[in-house]
Amino acid sequence: MLTCQQLTELVTEYLEGRMSFWRRTQFQMHLGMCKHCRAYIRQMKTTVATLGQLPQEPVPPDLKDELLKRFARMGPPEQK
Repeated sequence: MLTCQQLTELVTEYLEGRMSFWRRTQFQMHLGMCKHCRAYIRQMKTTVATLGQLPQEPVPPDLKDELLKRFARMGPPEQK
């Protein structure tokens, strides 16, 4: 069975429907037994729906360049 931490790491795949049948089954089994993760999934779905309603505004080129520079300085995420 998945742990709560594993579930949070897989939430994007779950919400986007990119999970294998077996992994989705494990995910849903955990949700069936963990009220905290069910609340987390509800919060994530609400966040995605709310953000989807915001108007899309283009990012000014100078801000985009600055963000890309900062992300590049951060380096790749650490692997577990």
